[in-house]
Amino acid sequence: MQRLVIEGEKKLSGEISVHGAKNSALPLLAACVLAKGETVLHNCPKLSDVYAALRILACLGCKCIREEGSVSVNTDSLTHFNVPDELMSQMRSSIVFLGAILGRIGRCRLSFPGGCELGPRPIDMHIAALEQMGAKITEEHGTLDCDVGKGLHGAKIVLSFPSVGATENIILAAATAKGTTVIHNAAREPEISDLARFLNACGAKISGFGEDTVYIEGVKELHGCEYEVMPDRIVLATYMSAAAITGSELTFKNIRVQDVEAIIPVFEQMGCAVCPIENKMFFSAAKSLRACKTIRTMPFPGFPTDAQAVVMAALSKARGTSIVVENIFSSRFGHVDELCKMGADIKAEGKIAVINGVKRLSGAKVRATDLRGGAALVVAGLGAQGITEISDIKYIDRGYECIEQAFSSVGAVIRRV
Repeated sequence: MQRLVIEGEKKLSGEISVHGAKNSALPLLAACVLAKGETVLHNCPKLSDVYAALRILACLGCKCIREEGSVSVNTDSLTHFNVPDELMSQMRSSIVFLGAILGRIGRCRLSFPGGCELGPRPIDMHIAALEQMGAKITEEHGTLDCDVGKGLHGAKIVLSFPSVGATENIILAAATAKGTTVIHNAAREPEISDLARFLNACGAKISGFGEDTVYIEGVKELHGCEYEVMPDRIVLATYMSAAAITGSELTFKNIRVQDVEAIIPVFEQMGCAVCPIENKMFFSAAKSLRACKTIRTMPFPGFPTDAQAVVMAALSKARGTSIVVENIFSSRFGHVDELCKMGADIKAEGKIAVINGVKRLSGAKVRATDLRGGAALVVAGLGAQGITEISDIKYIDRGYECIEQAFSSVGAVIRRV
């Protein structure tokens, strides 16, 4: 079993590039199902979740080729509509293939998705919306069997919560449905906009993305295109947290500052200097981090739940008391116990965590319990005295491309064993 071994308290310096976004690449790969011919995605990260998505595409009959930072998907031989359980269980976002397969083939059979255990993430909204659009969906023993009969049609859909996954599935299904679909209370995350822009490049007619109401005018068919995956805003937040906890100065390139406008003020409250210029950001940590007031995770444009754990790791060494309120997932404090093994003083109950900053963290043997929690342990290890060993790093590999190489390039002592 692989582990990450970190010798902490090393100053970082230099420039580090942010790779393509996991949360954009996965729905884009699913969207390739809708496009006839070949699609090429540039800046597509080398992540275990991405490889899982490529295996699903291959299972459906697509031809997938990976070359350096690009992936090509050819759907000319796409014929299958069944996704085996073992592939669905590898990642939670695999459910996004539902809308794409229905939109292209009209039939789909798959099981409930797997991935990190973050508490309930029901897909009721996905199913209800697709049924409004004409899909007939039955569930038996954890398997969803879906059929669109005479075809999908447009509908007016009001989401009870701005679910990213549900918004993506509706957009995918509606892109080639008959008529116009309107999504009210749609998710506004940048990854939604990236999906819509990609589909429009393939010939779709989608407007309003990035706002509460999205309009999709169905077209007869989509064609392949070349497209560049947006940079990963959560990876950027992770790098910022690492610079903060180690008291370092770093430059980040391949970034979009508009995607992290809710994150920057938190680091400024800690006393860090953040200076974005075009697609770069200069980051200088405070000599002594200050605690934040209250951080509440919210749907975009609020503070992202995916950044909660890595920022908490940095706050564990901030002077004073910080409070984090997790409003998105019910079980997203799995990293707290592991951080406490390293000397952090964090009390978590329900959806609230209270972080009392300590002067020093100590290296320890800890275990990643989920993707972002694992990244938080890397951040803590970089800022801890002594040696930190992190096990179960398969979770980290789901969202970070060779994280040890990225940090080693700016002076960290970290290796994979």
